[in-house]
Amino acid sequence: MVQFDFTGKVVLVTGASRGIGKATAKMFAQADASVIVHYNKNKELAQAVLDDLTGDNHTLFAANLSNPDEVQNLVDFVAQKYGRIDVLVNNAGVFEEFDVLDLDYESWQKTWHKTIGTNLTGVANLSFLVAKLMKDKGGFRIVNVSSRGAFRGEPDAPAYGASKAGLNSLGQSMARAFAKLKIYVFTVAPGFVDTDMAASAMIGDRAEDIRTQSPLNRISDPDEIAQTICFLASEGHDYMTGCIVDINGASYLRT
Repeated sequence: MVQFDFTGKVVLVTGASRGIGKATAKMFAQADASVIVHYNKNKELAQAVLDDLTGDNHTLFAANLSNPDEVQNLVDFVAQKYGRIDVLVNNAGVFEEFDVLDLDYESWQKTWHKTIGTNLTGVANLSFLVAKLMKDKGGFRIVNVSSRGAFRGEPDAPAYGASKAGLNSLGQSMARAFAKLKIYVFTVAPGFVDTDMAASAMIGDRAEDIRTQSPLNRISDPDEIAQTICFLASEGHDYMTGCIVDINGASYLRT
């Protein structure tokens, strides 16, 4: 495993109570960063992540990222406690599957607004506020966690697919807008990852079908995604700004 050095860096990881966010928070802490472990509702899980982090000067913060006021509170808290954010990892997201034509209109609206609000609007608001905080300091990096579903489509989770496609475009637009400020924006697009979010799909015959989508005959481990996030967040890769890195075990290839 590649060793990283984030000594003296402040890293905010959203959705860090489990899955990719948890693995990412741990990897940054092992590289001597100060980590803000963001979560929405499950304080117990988030506290367990915090307690398990290497080193000290880490902290918890709860916020519903679909609420603009709570996003502002999160940034204000970090600014007051640390004075800066060197890396923002936009990992928090929601995923809801349903049969589109069986859903009533009220449920469609609820799912759409919840998903877009968290996965896209929340990311946009948080990235905007942190970029404003760091615009005079430079060297700030944003890593967005998207999905292969942004490219292949998500027929049973169209709001999720749309939110991640929008996230890809948002990252590229911000990369161009912020480059003159030495703020760099990267995106990773995983396939299936061994997390709680994927657990419901990894049952019975469907689990075998999902595994065999990749010629590696498995799904990704969260540490593999965290490794790529840390790589992009580390110094020396500024010219990759605007990139979208596929991490799906060749399960979906685009040209």
